[in-house]
Amino acid sequence: MLCSTKELRDYHAAARDGEIGRVRDVLFDDQQWGIRHLVIDTGGWLTGRAVLVSPHAIEGLDRAQRRIQVALSRKQIQNAPGIETDQPVSQQHEAAYYDYYGFPYYWAGTGLWGAAAYPMAGAGLAAALPPDGAVPREAAERARAEQASGDSHLRSSNEVTGYDIAARDGHIGHVDDFLFEDRSWQIRYAVVDTRNWLPGRLVLISPQWIESIDWAEHAAHVRLTHEAIKSSPPYDREKQIGIEDERRMASHYAGYL
Repeated sequence: MLCSTKELRDYHAAARDGEIGRVRDVLFDDQQWGIRHLVIDTGGWLTGRAVLVSPHAIEGLDRAQRRIQVALSRKQIQNAPGIETDQPVSQQHEAAYYDYYGFPYYWAGTGLWGAAAYPMAGAGLAAALPPDGAVPREAAERARAEQASGDSHLRSSNEVTGYDIAARDGHIGHVDDFLFEDRSWQIRYAVVDTRNWLPGRLVLISPQWIESIDWAEHAAHVRLTHEAIKSSPPYDREKQIGIEDERRMASHYAGYL
């Protein structure tokens, strides 16, 4: 099922033994377009501190209750490496975080999640982790050596929302939201608001059609023309996207690529 990153904001996050806070942001990588972390504002529990929760640790999303169940204890989360909320999350920080929980590095393999297509199941994770979260791994140093040098390609959905969409023949709208698949946690579409050109109309663009993101100019450059976007099937937030909808959209854009 496709879910909205915008919808995730302010979801309650609950550990095995109690509440941990609310979702404040979603961090995704701009290469494979996988959601790598939810940023949780812990509020009064860990005052002034934000923590990361990986999809590896998420058992499920309850959309009706706007709630995320996390297969960790509050103690594990409390003792996890923190983040500087006003700075990008580096891959060095991610490595420390993954080492703490014993998660496989998503950047050390050819799959979306390292060697796998999906993150760990919450039930399996809960059984695998010791109470304090300190998990030794023989392959840790080898995997760390394989990671790219410097910062990761993590991006904030809060930051990218609002970026202009630059088509081949000019700007046409802005990023309004992202839709991700709730099993793989991969972003499938960017929701584009074209109201400045097409009043009240939302359309979808696959990340595969995004050539680059200019972080300085706050713009996403796409391999599409105004006409391709203008004539694409409209997106209705109130309706779940089905297979036929996706086929129709892919067929439409194929005629312009």
